Amino acid sequence: MKTLPFFCRGKVVRGFGRGSKELGIPTANFPDSVVERLPADISTGIYFGWASVGGGDIHKMVMSIGWNPYYKNTKKSMEAHIIHKFKEDFYGDVLSVLILGYIRPERSFNSLDSLVAAIHNDIEEAQRRLDSPEYRKLRDDFFTSTRDHILNGH
Repeated sequence: MKTLPFFCRGKVVRGFGRGSKELGIPTANFPDSVVERLPADISTGIYFGWASVGGGDIHKMVMSIGWNPYYKNTKKSMEAHIIHKFKEDFYGDVLSVLILGYIRPERSFNSLDSLVAAIHNDIEEAQRRLDSPEYRKLRDDFFTSTRDHILNGH
């Protein structure tokens, strides 16, 4: 994908409530306005990168972009699982993400347990890849230079 790395920012909105309640893996959802502005060559699937809520600390993240075939969504979404334990919800706060790489295409699953296992594998893959010096440098360089002025782009 030619547009990676890609940076986007938007206020966290309520999703379907499945991440925390049904899957045990909370997600922060971007509004439709951010999803609609994704470059055409960012295909649906699972991505990894860095995230910051409200301009705070930067954490590893894994993100689903697409239709969530297991749930048969009719609307494309962007849901980030930030690999960090937050004390409270942050709906309405600004989420900034730096999407760095692609893990796998989205797909449906035969069971909820299979879906949860795949998400945990995605999280492990994201953590492993983001430990590389190259991705740490991108985190430091990019978030420092864009904290106040880039909305969506690369």
